[in-house]
Amino acid sequence: MADDADKTHAWWQSSAVPAEGTWAEKRKLAASLRRLIGLAVLSDPEPGVLETAAREMDEISQQLEGQPQRSTLDAFAETSTAGNVHALFDRSPVVGLSNPLSPPMRLELEGDTVRGFVNFGSAYEGPPGHVHGGVVAELFDELLGFAQSITGHPGMTATLSIDYLRPTPLHTDLNCRASVARVEGRKIYAEGELCKDEIVLVRGRGMFVSVDRKRMQKMMEQAGLSRGAEAG
Repeated sequence: MADDADKTHAWWQSSAVPAEGTWAEKRKLAASLRRLIGLAVLSDPEPGVLETAAREMDEISQQLEGQPQRSTLDAFAETSTAGNVHALFDRSPVVGLSNPLSPPMRLELEGDTVRGFVNFGSAYEGPPGHVHGGVVAELFDELLGFAQSITGHPGMTATLSIDYLRPTPLHTDLNCRASVARVEGRKIYAEGELCKDEIVLVRGRGMFVSVDRKRMQKMMEQAGLSRGAEAG
């Protein structure tokens, strides 16, 4: 069980895994796009600048559309077979260095506690100067998901409860922590906090239901059949 737990919660720490080849290039592209997204949200340039940028982005998109593509299902199947799903979590919209939508949040395991570090840019704004509440909820889904994986029998989110105590500021170094509160059969309960220094901004609680690996594999196979039927 300990070995399974080590493997599982290591998956979330894809940022600690050096990337090479195409994987490294994906991370560079994501970092550039992340910067571009932030600039696109705030920029108010002279007329024509954004139109030119949009045209150039369309040209780049056309280049990538002509390249081979892999779905998340493909990535899951490939990395699971190899016994390493770092590349899959690298695509996460919360922690993935290869995903331009992620802040990204960095996660670490310290004993039985998960610690996270994140700084949200302007693309995540909800209330003026602060992070959108839905984005905060997404963060907790990932944070608590990491924490419950420590049990060695990780599950899928069943319930997620968020208490917004204070607004979460943008462009600020934030820290978070989470741990497993209790385990009742297949149900795993985790709780955590998002803080600015030691000031608690948000508290979250989640209940996860562990899924047998064989059942998960079957779900993936069924999804593959469904996708094949749609393609046909």
